[in-house]
Amino acid sequence: MTLSRKQYATVAWFTVAWTFFVVLLGAWVRLHDAGLGCPDWPGCFGQVTWPNEAHEISAAEQQFPGIVVETDKAAKEMIHRYPAGIILILSLFLTWTAFKRKRDDPDQPLKLPIAITILVIIQAIFGMWTVIFKLMPIVVTMHLLGGFASLTLLFILARRMRPSPPAVPRAGKAVKRVTLIALVLLIGQIFLGGWTSTNYAALACAEFPTCQGEMWPHMDGTDAFTLVREIGVDYEGGILDFDARVAIHMTHRVGALVVSIWFVALGLMLLWARLIPYGLLILAGLGVQLTLGIMNVLYSLPLHVAVAHNGGAALLLLITVATLMRVWHSGRTHDSHP
Repeated sequence: MTLSRKQYATVAWFTVAWTFFVVLLGAWVRLHDAGLGCPDWPGCFGQVTWPNEAHEISAAEQQFPGIVVETDKAAKEMIHRYPAGIILILSLFLTWTAFKRKRDDPDQPLKLPIAITILVIIQAIFGMWTVIFKLMPIVVTMHLLGGFASLTLLFILARRMRPSPPAVPRAGKAVKRVTLIALVLLIGQIFLGGWTSTNYAALACAEFPTCQGEMWPHMDGTDAFTLVREIGVDYEGGILDFDARVAIHMTHRVGALVVSIWFVALGLMLLWARLIPYGLLILAGLGVQLTLGIMNVLYSLPLHVAVAHNGGAALLLLITVATLMRVWHSGRTHDSHP
């Protein structure tokens, strides 16, 4: 039995929601410093779950000399891995079903679900490398970006399966360009946010808008953005000195300022172009994300706020992608297949 277009869209939207949940779960694990809760992959201390009983913990510590089993961290790590594995199952189902549907529905996207499945597999490899390379910042950051990319492509697939929405006012070339640049800037800012987190630089500045009592504190950018580092080093907790972490934190702040100015301009342009829902979503998403970022600094990175900040970045990314899809095909009666 082949799924109808509506049924396929339902599965796609469920996968979007599930992937968003996994993105939040990944942030929750990272912020609990549980990324190395299991020293191996895909199991945990050689088990399908994780060591819990006293004899299991003893056996695990004998099998992995020098490593102390922290059951709570191991549990958090595996709680993230299982839902992440479900994304692969769902993406394979979407791809297989797309092949079956393509015979009856020429408009069925096929390349997109294939690309999603490939990306999810690559994402799994980065998850393995995260453990193998002991939280090397560039690997963890790319793992984060892979999660956001998977979420975005799934979102695009789900939107393409919608019935044709009504036409909206035509957007000018300037709005299209500004929206495209906004997406590029946001992706860069998400990278900076990931780099800040994976280098443990989120608390390098404890006040806002100043840092260390100055608007432009002393910092060292020499080592702050070295992407490839020594293999075999344990990067949990970070290895950079304080001034380098300040440099990373301040770069993220500057990026936030640039993105904010650009997104405010984009939001106002969308309102002027009578694309009011998109303009309001852009401005609201930006406002929420800025508020969460400032709260992270002022309240010393509370777990729920930090996780919400990751979720806010993902939502703002999806809003921007939806806006780009709309403005690029504005004025058309049928824009469900961009």
